Amino acid sequence: MKIRAGYEIAYDCAQPTPMLLMLSLHPSRQPDLLTPHRISFDPPIQAKDFVDCFGNTGTRVVAPAGRITISADFTVRDAGTPDVVAPDAKQLPVEDLPDDVMVYLLGSRYCDTDRLSDTAWALFGNGPRGWGRVQAICDYVHDRLTFGYQHARSTRTAFEGHTEQLGVCRDFAHLAITLCRCMNIPARYCTGYLGDIGVPLDPNPMDFSAWFEAYLDGSWYTFDARHNTPRIGRILMARGRDATDCALSTSFGASSLAVFKVVTDEVKD
Repeated sequence: MKIRAGYEIAYDCAQPTPMLLMLSLHPSRQPDLLTPHRISFDPPIQAKDFVDCFGNTGTRVVAPAGRITISADFTVRDAGTPDVVAPDAKQLPVEDLPDDVMVYLLGSRYCDTDRLSDTAWALFGNGPRGWGRVQAICDYVHDRLTFGYQHARSTRTAFEGHTEQLGVCRDFAHLAITLCRCMNIPARYCTGYLGDIGVPLDPNPMDFSAWFEAYLDGSWYTFDARHNTPRIGRILMARGRDATDCALSTSFGASSLAVFKVVTDEVKD
């Protein structure tokens, strides 16, 4: 199948403002491009791409004073199959985990494992291990939190989301990641596109989506505590410890969001 994806985002800056953008397609999806992926800037400015320590493609710019509009529009090929389900995937002992996976067991900015460890072991310590444990965590988070765009707050940690029992997709991901880490299952945050493909259309405006990956049996598997069902057409942009590593934009100075539009549609032949 083919998917058209892209965005138009505008910021108002009071003065020239350095910005770090994480808006490119993940390198793993570059071979699937059917049209070029380019980030456009209005007014035109210089931009420098780089690869961060997690393997994501970032972009450095200095936004001029006034309004800067950032956009992209591209088409990718997708297998059109749902997320992989592997119920027999086993949890590996910590001592058998690869060195580069260990960082995804540690607490991070939004994944405050120290505040949820006792809760996690009380909830999941006597349950199944491996895939069944991650799925039990997804079921719990899906039922625990109430989704709503009006609940968005950029400072909410996993513990706060668990306490407040509400949030947006990033909060679902952060809480599930944190509970996995508390149970010694490496988990990492993912951000990207997820259109209404193979599911009823959501009347809300399209947005980027957050989900997570858990490391089981030597492989990373996709899980989504918000939707809690395998989905079709995920397009990865970035992975990291949590939303800090995958922020769509980080401004090193005052800026305000003026326009935010996202497109993710299946292209019918």
